[in-house]
This record gives sequence, structure tokens and C-alpha cells, in this order.
Amino acid sequence: MILSPDQIVYYQWKGVGELNATILFTWAVMAVLVIVSRYTVKRIAAEGPIPLWQNLLETIVGMISGQIQEVSRQEPFEYIPFIGTIFIFIFSSAIFSVIPGFLSPTASLSTTVALSICVFVAVPYFGIKRRGLKAYIKSYFQPTILMLPFNIIGELSRTMALAIRLYGNMMSGAVILAILLTLVPLFFPVVMQLLGLVTGVIQAYIYAILALVYISSASQAHQEKDAEKGEEKYE
Repeated sequence: MILSPDQIVYYQWKGVGELNATILFTWAVMAVLVIVSRYTVKRIAAEGPIPLWQNLLETIVGMISGQIQEVSRQEPFEYIPFIGTIFIFIFSSAIFSVIPGFLSPTASLSTTVALSICVFVAVPYFGIKRRGLKAYIKSYFQPTILMLPFNIIGELSRTMALAIRLYGNMMSGAVILAILLTLVPLFFPVVMQLLGLVTGVIQAYIYAILALVYISSASQAHQEKDAEKGEEKYE
């Protein structure tokens, strides 16, 4: 039983590396998203009736923007490129999994770890961008300097939790589907494929929301400070 697309190796270079299913299908998803994005931008600039698929993409972007604003209580435009890309990548990987022979790259721990490392880097990036380097570093010493190691451990542990959580959910669906394929090869695989698709979409939403919560919390002190200044101004 194949538990991860990492196990499927298509080509191996001696002493260099290997081309496995995770790398191949990750690049396939990225290629499709880049091509669709570039085509969409050109269509937006062109005159004429708006096609249905463009309306669908605009609806997805609008939903992402609304969720970002609702969760973070901040202007969404700053976070849309990062949060939207994570959501659409995981969402697309789940959608493409209905294609025979396609293996979702999010079923690989290496992919989920890479996504979580991106979130790990994005948290201080947005925090420093909104609060400044000094204020952001100072937050690690709150409420006392003794909390520094615990705050650092907290940052690392939640990054690991993001990676393992997404990997576990995506892999478990693939394992259950493989078991049912051996037991009842006609009816259950279709049902489980649809269930896996729904699960993948939900996981994409949850992962993006958790990433947004971590990022917005890094700039929360900045907002509170601005609010206090605004109150002092009108007193």
C-alpha cells in the first residue's frame, strides 16, 4: 500500500536526487494555476462578455477576501496573495485528486512541512512589517523575559502541528480509499472519492484560516496600539 506520493519514484539521478510523484504533481498543480492566472488576467483586461469560469474565480477571490477581513479585522489586500495562494493550492490539489492517476501532493509530509515553513516565515514577516522589528521581538519577552523560550517553542510547535495535521487528514483519506478498493471495488470508491474531495476542500479552508490567525495575531499589538493612540487623540 502506498501511503505517500514520495514512495513513487519516476527517475533518479545518482548522487543528486530523484523525481518522485510529490515533485511531479506539485509542479503540475503550480503550472495549471500559473497558466489559468495569466489567462484570467488577460481576459480581465480584454473587452467582451465575462465567461462563467472568470465569474467563478472572482467569486473565490471575493470569498477569500471576506474571510480574511472577518477573521483578522484588517484590510484583506495585504494578505490575499499569501493566504489565497495557500488555499487555492491545497484546494486545487484536492480537486485534481478525482483525476485517475493523480496523487495529491498534500498527502506527502514534505509538502505540508514546506507549506508550514512558509507560514512560519510569513508570521514574523507580517508582524515586523506592521509593528516594526523592535516591537515584534519585544513581544517574545511578554509578559516577562522568562517566557522567551516558551514563546519560541510555541512558534515551532504550531508550525509542526500545521504540517502534521494537514498530512494526517489527507493521508488518512487515501488509506481508507485504498482499503475500500480492495473490499468493494465498484460502489464505495466513488463515494469515498467524493468524501475525500469534500475533506480536502475543508482542510484547505481550515489550513488557510489557521495561517491567517497566526499571521494576524502577530500584528494584533500594532492594531491595539493604534487604537489607543486614536482614543488619546479624541480625548
